[in-house]
Amino acid sequence: QVQLVESGGGLVQTGGSLRLSCAASGRTFETYAMGWFRQAPGKGREFVATIRWFLGGTTYADSVKGRFTISRDNAKNTVYLQMNSLKPEDTAVYSCAFATRRGVVGTTQRGAYDYWGQGTQVTVSS
Repeated sequence: QVQLVESGGGLVQTGGSLRLSCAASGRTFETYAMGWFRQAPGKGREFVATIRWFLGGTTYADSVKGRFTISRDNAKNTVYLQMNSLKPEDTAVYSCAFATRRGVVGTTQRGAYDYWGQGTQVTVSS
């Protein structure tokens, strides 16, 4: 089992920045990738960013490319999402996800992940 705890959400004005953190505990030695997804009110959960744990390769959704940066601290089993130039359309509950192995679907898909955090609210005011 893996437990994920997110932190760092909050209320920010348009153009502002936030940094989200997600700390993993438990069977973290089986980490393949970690990712961030978000869900806005009335919408489905969408991919934001992912990072492969050992090689560090990253992938971003087009909507956040150039504004968000995903990174990880292997020693702390923590993944971060630095969000800059925030827009009202970034308002959502952000959840981190943990993949234990390379699967059939890519890490931009929800099905690639085995464990999910509870989520943290990010609200961007206009």
